[in-house]
Amino acid sequence: MTISLDFLNQLGIRGDADGVHTGTKMGGSRKHGVFESFSPVDGKLIGKIYKASKADYDTVVKTSEAAFTQWRTVPAPRRGEIVRQIGNKLREFKDPLGKLVSYEMGKSLQEGLGEVQEMIDIADFAVGLSRQMYGLTMHSERPSHRMYEQWHPLGIVGIISAFNFPVAVWSWNSFIAMVCGDVSIWKPSEKTPLSAVACFNIIKGVLADNKVPEGTLAMIVGDVSEIGEPMLADERIPLVSATGSCRMGKRVAEVVGKRLGRSLLELGGNNAIILTEHANLKIAAPGIVFGAVGTCGQRCTSTRRLIVHSSMYDKVKEMLLKAYAGLRIGSPLDENNHVGPLIDKDAVAMMQKAISQAKEQGGKVLTGGEVLDGFESGCYVKPAIIEAKNSMAVVQEETFAPILYLIKYDGTIEDAIASQNNVKQGLSSSVFTDNIGQAEAFLAAWGSDCGIANVNIGTSGAEIGGAFGGEKETGGGRESGSDSWKAYMRRQTNTINYSTQLPLAQGIKFDI
Repeated sequence: MTISLDFLNQLGIRGDADGVHTGTKMGGSRKHGVFESFSPVDGKLIGKIYKASKADYDTVVKTSEAAFTQWRTVPAPRRGEIVRQIGNKLREFKDPLGKLVSYEMGKSLQEGLGEVQEMIDIADFAVGLSRQMYGLTMHSERPSHRMYEQWHPLGIVGIISAFNFPVAVWSWNSFIAMVCGDVSIWKPSEKTPLSAVACFNIIKGVLADNKVPEGTLAMIVGDVSEIGEPMLADERIPLVSATGSCRMGKRVAEVVGKRLGRSLLELGGNNAIILTEHANLKIAAPGIVFGAVGTCGQRCTSTRRLIVHSSMYDKVKEMLLKAYAGLRIGSPLDENNHVGPLIDKDAVAMMQKAISQAKEQGGKVLTGGEVLDGFESGCYVKPAIIEAKNSMAVVQEETFAPILYLIKYDGTIEDAIASQNNVKQGLSSSVFTDNIGQAEAFLAAWGSDCGIANVNIGTSGAEIGGAFGGEKETGGGRESGSDSWKAYMRRQTNTINYSTQLPLAQGIKFDI
């Protein structure tokens, strides 16, 4: 398949790119080397981006500090109006940006376009939110006093995103932060930096037209030592929102927590689907397959474990082997294909290591796992199904690849839930059942311990209207919908005395 790269020109991606954007201005040091972005689709170099220096980082933070003093004074509905315009600009560039996401990251074109649609949707959500950031009014125990709470902007939000959602996660954080009156500095993944540059190329006209202070939205690309670690330790940044591995998240929590800052963590998922004896396999099948192989298994919500009741285990195994035999693997820009490549050869090596460990620990590979020949990038693999036990060490860990562990259970729904919960991660979970008692048990306080619990839909994907995030080693953070906006603001309780007296707490009196 010949891939047309016209979308790069449409997005202003031409050769080398600067690693610092503060809204309408770009630049930064060109003396600290470059990141080269190679497409996992065909192995070709897409472009280079200059790494920012520590001095660049300090300049960006100072610019954002100055922007915050202005941006927080802008009425929230006006801030929402600017986000609305950003959303409309993303609508104009949905096709080329979706293609770049697909080409640079490797996810299917449909998923790339869907990711940009998520950005548009969260912009719409943020516009409505800009008029709905409500506080509460409380009754005071003191006469002629009024109590209420209000929410104020927090300051600079540091955003660290991962390669698998190279643009959407930034929007979940920055658009919400923006209507809250915050400013943000984005450190995108060094594996997908050009998608980040494209975002700023798209929105810079909106920022200029509305005279948005320089540094309200900023982006900086660089090494962990020069950019990432200083951001974590920087007391000028009250909140760091980080998406990535559990290992990375623990480092973020350690450094940010040491200075008593806030961290919003979206980390690993070891997500399971339970198929009870009352499951409807007709609707379960697409949810399982997409959850396991979508984005080539590189979603934090990807289905890693399938816990199946023994009464239908053989039928489910047969169903999955037939479905996997029909998977079309190839360029994600060809909409006829189901599965694209892994992000790079390191990811391929991690998958091969996990499969070897599964075999050593008693697992049986039913299908897949091979690295496919005939692709220049060397990043295409065949999705694997492995019969396993939940207690196996390799099953307890998240491998960011299309490996589905098939696990049999006997007994009750409570037994299946216990198996599902018996991992360190707690992001997404699902049960397929037509039995209302089983469904309600799964959703009960003693049921799934995950931040997301679904009935009769899969683990993969989430609507922006709900708070997104998980428990345990997934980090406990919440982004996107519901009242997640509160993480980006500071709460203030106010008491107003409109009497002519000053009653003190606990009835204390002074002779004054």
